[in-house]
Amino acid sequence: MRLDRLKIVQVSLPLIRPWRTAYGDHGTVGGVLVNACSEGADVWVESTPFDHPIFCPESSTSVFFNLRDIFGPHVIGKDFDNTASVINHLSAFRGNPFAKAAIDHCFWALESVKQHKPLHELLGAERHKVQVGADFEVMDSIDDLLAHIAQAIDVGFPRVKLKVRPGNDTEVIRAVRKAFSDLAFHVDCNGGYSLDSLSTFKEWDRYAMAMIEQPLHHNDILEHAQLQAQIETPVCLDESVKSVRDAELAVRNKACKVINIKPGRVGGLTASKAIHDLCADAGVPCWVGSMLESGVGAGILIELAMLPNFTYPADIFPSTRFYHQDLVSPQIELQDGFYVKASTQPFTGYVPNEDQIAQRTVRSAEITGQS
Repeated sequence: MRLDRLKIVQVSLPLIRPWRTAYGDHGTVGGVLVNACSEGADVWVESTPFDHPIFCPESSTSVFFNLRDIFGPHVIGKDFDNTASVINHLSAFRGNPFAKAAIDHCFWALESVKQHKPLHELLGAERHKVQVGADFEVMDSIDDLLAHIAQAIDVGFPRVKLKVRPGNDTEVIRAVRKAFSDLAFHVDCNGGYSLDSLSTFKEWDRYAMAMIEQPLHHNDILEHAQLQAQIETPVCLDESVKSVRDAELAVRNKACKVINIKPGRVGGLTASKAIHDLCADAGVPCWVGSMLESGVGAGILIELAMLPNFTYPADIFPSTRFYHQDLVSPQIELQDGFYVKASTQPFTGYVPNEDQIAQRTVRSAEITGQS
């Protein structure tokens, strides 16, 4: 396959309300959309590393720059046999998984369209729907949080995820468990703690949580292994797993019992599927995480989540959860309360609204095979 043209669009998407985590508060989400054309096929994909390098060293601006000036020109107009050969071609460049993911997703999307197959079938999935969970940011009060959780339970969400940070953690966990004795829930620390907090983590064992997500440093594996050996609650790695090799090291060193897979964080769908398969072989369950993507990227997450070792409810949200107006038609909606369904059409079935994209565009660029 050959890419004939790439249109790269950096967007800024205002959130309905700020998203508060251990590494800061976000009023907008910065993403990069890529429109790729190949031999008459035309697709849109998305990579969303946030506006600033806080979740990872990349930002929407750095991804835009790398795609426009380095990665895009490196792949445009060249012939590739498969996605693995694309990744190998990009391996000359270190890191930058979000930028690489955008290129990887272009090839998966184009192949899906050319074969007239939904993306999940191309990935090898056989399921047609999966459960999703409810997520809540750090809120102003525990009462506010409990009210939101009660609403999620009434809808039927099978699990709840809570953002925590030092100073806003144990009291919250205790209150949630007291109010909802049978609730399946976990906390996401976003790397906000260290092993100095071991006594805190041991205390959290009392509350029978499903997992503790990314408690320690965003680049760490070994200290997570030390932590997992000393607590009962499963550790889940997120930011620490940026590649297939990271996943191999995490599994080998028993650094976690669960892995969250975000395609942008690990370099795309090719790496996501490899990590999924590796974890399946090792008996380590996975689940699909979110970077608050618009419907362009969330559609890709839905298709990925159909693979069989994604056994914990995913972080995939309806369009109305974060945005007044999403960038796709139809809007992403939950089915039967807390399920998302796979596409029956080629790729994801969610069509980008180019007028909405134009309204949210920060900058754009185009690369052709003649550039």
